[in-house]
Amino acid sequence: MLIKPMLALCVASTAIAGAAMAEGTTYGPRPFYLIDRMHDGPLKEKLASCTGQAPSMSKFSIGHRGAPLQFPEHTVESNVAAARMGAGILECDVTFTADKELVCRHAQNDLHTTTDILATDLATKCTKPFSPASGNRNASAECRASDITLAEFRTLTAKMDAANTKGTTVAEYMDGTAGWRTDLYSVQDGTLMTHAESIALFDSLGADFTPELKSASVDMPHDGFSQADYAQKMIDDYKAAGIDPARVWVQSFDLDDVKYWIENEPEFGAQAVYLDDRYAESDEDEGLIDYMDPATFKPTMQELADMGVKYIAPPMWMLLTLDDAGNMVASPYATEAQAAGLNVITWTLEPSGPLINGGGWYFQSVREAIDTDGDYFTILHALREEAGVVGVFSDWPATVTYYANCIGLD
Repeated sequence: MLIKPMLALCVASTAIAGAAMAEGTTYGPRPFYLIDRMHDGPLKEKLASCTGQAPSMSKFSIGHRGAPLQFPEHTVESNVAAARMGAGILECDVTFTADKELVCRHAQNDLHTTTDILATDLATKCTKPFSPASGNRNASAECRASDITLAEFRTLTAKMDAANTKGTTVAEYMDGTAGWRTDLYSVQDGTLMTHAESIALFDSLGADFTPELKSASVDMPHDGFSQADYAQKMIDDYKAAGIDPARVWVQSFDLDDVKYWIENEPEFGAQAVYLDDRYAESDEDEGLIDYMDPATFKPTMQELADMGVKYIAPPMWMLLTLDDAGNMVASPYATEAQAAGLNVITWTLEPSGPLINGGGWYFQSVREAIDTDGDYFTILHALREEAGVVGVFSDWPATVTYYANCIGLD
């Protein structure tokens, strides 16, 4: 089995990226495309007035898995693109391989949609081998990072995260990229990374770090590897690299992970981010919170603050609602977080293509106020001015960077 020289590729790409960063960041055409499509008004006038500004990195702009609107996520190439677009913080979603090595993947069980594993000999190691579509049955597969060793992981090539569930062959199944995305930047090798390699890359790009400890697809403890071991191992990579904890915002959807860092690694725990997915999406979601009803917040925002949590990160729609005039305003969730002194980060801008039909799941609370792609800036402005967010994850960081530079956010 041929093992790609991943670290060498990473170092080479880093050198190229470092030279590019020395020349400055670039917005590319998209922010201007969005401004052109905004409705006339003060915000459009303000953003249009900044068209001649010099792009610069901003920590308000967070690369969500890099720049996966067009680049394969969690790759060297995706993160270099995000840094070139001014993302001041970059993300590695952290999971582990069969030999307990930490790697960057959005989920432990996503290799079948984010890499070429099904087209390789490693497909035989997948938890659930490829099953073709037949009749009313969709094609399916499940391949986990924990199914293979780090050495085997290094042989894979990243691709755009997608699957064609109507595929009757592996090739058809792997060819599922949405029409508003592109495979243009994944026709050549998409370079996967270990967590440690992501630290070296992001540091060389002048960006800070927001690693997310992903929930394991295997039962924990796994072969003697406990959840605490997992949470600690991620921190240890930053210590080994000599990274100042003030540059790191560790994240988890599991409040116990956040509490572990607060209690056991207080320097890192001081900026630990509680990713909030407690949202109720229907009346059947008992025990979950209604973002419009503070009585359902369990624990409350103040209780979270009393635990030592300083950062909370819900999806965008939980932070905004519409007033009687149809304007985007802060939701009760956002105002309660502000009252408790919590710093709010949110996810994810530009994850789902054109907004002309309301934008989908991420925009559900303000759907009636959306009718143009220019509303990405309308939403971004409301998140900052109404909900008071201190950072925004984006699948195309140039949009957030342009806004941050224009209104003077570092």
